[in-house]
Amino acid sequence: MKLNRKDILKALETISVAGEGKNMVDSGVVQNVMTFGDEVVVDLVLQTPALHIKKRAEVDVMKAIHEKVYEKAKVKVNIKVQAPEKKPEIKGKAIPGIKNIIAVASGKGGVGKSTVTSNLAVTLSKMGFKVGILDADIYGPSAPIMFDVEAERPLSVNVDGKSKMKPVENYGVKILSIGFFTKPGQAVVWRGPMAAKALNQMIFDADWGELDFMLVDLPPGTGDIHLSIMQSLPITGAVIVSTPQNVALADAKKGVAMFQQESINVPVLGIIENMAYFTPEELPDNKYYIFGKEGAKNLAEDLQVPFLGEIPLVQSLRESGDIGRPAALQTATPLEASFEELTRNMVQETVNRNKNLPPTEAIKITTMAGCSAVNKK
Repeated sequence: MKLNRKDILKALETISVAGEGKNMVDSGVVQNVMTFGDEVVVDLVLQTPALHIKKRAEVDVMKAIHEKVYEKAKVKVNIKVQAPEKKPEIKGKAIPGIKNIIAVASGKGGVGKSTVTSNLAVTLSKMGFKVGILDADIYGPSAPIMFDVEAERPLSVNVDGKSKMKPVENYGVKILSIGFFTKPGQAVVWRGPMAAKALNQMIFDADWGELDFMLVDLPPGTGDIHLSIMQSLPITGAVIVSTPQNVALADAKKGVAMFQQESINVPVLGIIENMAYFTPEELPDNKYYIFGKEGAKNLAEDLQVPFLGEIPLVQSLRESGDIGRPAALQTATPLEASFEELTRNMVQETVNRNKNLPPTEAIKITTMAGCSAVNKK
């Protein structure tokens, strides 16, 4: 028996592929039909590689031809998978009013990342910038202690008919932390998805207002929280904190590598060396390189990323964090000078980043309090 192509197409119009909606012919799944006597070859193009979908399509074609055209037809079905072209995804969702989001990270715990974050924030505030801190260290939040606001709780405010959290504020810095929602001494035992949900609430269900800089204090390491933050927010750039010793530098290197991965591609604004040297109070001119000398500076050179500055290991830095008054608030001290230098370097690197790299949004540069700030339109 000689098969007719029109009869084959009419039979195929009675079946469809899962997810296509229309029949095989109208949806374009059937690319070609060729007949040779009692033989027929049907070429299909599917948009899914799922094996069960492919097998179902093959069986349906053979069944339709055998039942509606010729039961002894020799049917061959060729299936090609051609997934639809995906549009590039825009990473993160911008928060209206926040101009720059800086992630402060460390590969290793205990290197002073939160101390650096708090002092960067108050230094930016002293320079005239509007600043906020998102304490994303879910399992070890320290911002409430360092800003002496442990007893505070975010208030609920009405914004455009929606109830939102109002960040706690001290020293000119707006703060949100999981520490505000847990009891003192209570451990946060959460799996990744629950932690990510809590972070999203602090990001998007909060009334941050106008900010020149939001500093995100990340937990140590390179894990789930980091990915959640970078998926939720368009991070302007990252700052890596390390101490000079080799064990910390090895982890700091991993931290830089994480942000530089092609799938993440967050610019690294620079590396900060904490505990660079020890200066005893009674010998203020002496420097003792307890953890090694210029390790983070050398790492920055090796990785070809900026070195933002160094912070000495002095007793007052630890004491100021414990009493909730960041050391950078003190005037005319070596610590204030150190934090001013590295903060200015960070701001300048932010300006450079937005001049030379493709921004997530159009930007313009303004000047505030003697420093350059970066504004997104």
